[in-house]
Amino acid sequence: MRSGKLCGLAVVVALAATACGGGGGTDTGKDTGASGRGGSGFPVQIADCKGARTTFSSAPRKIVTSNAAALEMLLRLGAGDRVIGTGFPPGKGTLPGDLGARAQKVPVLGEHLIPKEKLLGSGADLYIDTFASMNAMGGAGDAPTPEEFGAAGIKHIYLASTACAPTAAKPQRDLSSVEEDIKRLGAVTGTSERADQLVAGMRAKVAAVRKAVGDLPRDRRPTYFFFDYDAGTKQPVAVCRKQVANAVINQAGARNVFDGCDGDFTPVSWEDVVSKDPDWIQLGVRNRGDAAATEAAYDQAEEFLKGFPATKGLTAVRKGHFLRIGSERTTIAGVGNADTVEQIARTVHPTRFKAAR
Repeated sequence: MRSGKLCGLAVVVALAATACGGGGGTDTGKDTGASGRGGSGFPVQIADCKGARTTFSSAPRKIVTSNAAALEMLLRLGAGDRVIGTGFPPGKGTLPGDLGARAQKVPVLGEHLIPKEKLLGSGADLYIDTFASMNAMGGAGDAPTPEEFGAAGIKHIYLASTACAPTAAKPQRDLSSVEEDIKRLGAVTGTSERADQLVAGMRAKVAAVRKAVGDLPRDRRPTYFFFDYDAGTKQPVAVCRKQVANAVINQAGARNVFDGCDGDFTPVSWEDVVSKDPDWIQLGVRNRGDAAATEAAYDQAEEFLKGFPATKGLTAVRKGHFLRIGSERTTIAGVGNADTVEQIARTVHPTRFKAAR
């Protein structure tokens, strides 16, 4: 799934306003300190990238999410009991333990995009889009207009770290935009205290990686290619500097070979990949809902690179420098981004972690 060219909502709290930007900044919104579903911390004001604002006088009670990313955030925030439906549900095994079990209980309104009429008739008072491309629902019909959302009593917001990525002013090179999404959803749902805890946990994990890896200059970092196997093998699709994955790779002490391309995703050629000759390749595979099927997909991705004439001579391929890390926790915003930072760093900098013990 690719984010569209529309700029989503960059959520801000209270009267603070923010542009639709990428990573690298800090949350300019006011921390409400809200908890639970009560009135503490409200009203909360939401501004889109053009400055249009929506006010929440209380926490929403019936929420629909466009896909698993926003659903996972709400589950981790303790607001999962208010989710009445989702599109693009997480596959079985995508989320760990009890989190996954709770996600499986959420009604599925669409295995992919939620049909317009089903969304408008869901009874939701809040709809959270992960991507601005949800405004183009394809075969499911046209997306609801702001007037239709309003008539149905549904407020509509986006995860800014993904929806705003294509038109962001800055590259994403840290996880601040993801942290801001979590804090903003915490403010909107009245769970700011829990949001702060989640962000603190992410920061602690990334700080530990930074301590072990050190402040490596970019020219000394191992080069890294995210191979989006599910996007197809005929023409590779690169993650660019405004994509969440770029921040993940950067924080892990590696260097995305396509950090120079603008936007979030872009098609490239195999000649482009060969010219970069990456030190490491992540086999970007989406969870198949079955551990064996997912592992088989990783095998297929690796075998393709080993057998394809254009890639079999790459440094990473010759040395077997492959990382089997799911696409979702790399390219879509979530608490798991910090875990991916750690996993990549431990793989590409093993001696530094041994020295840090």
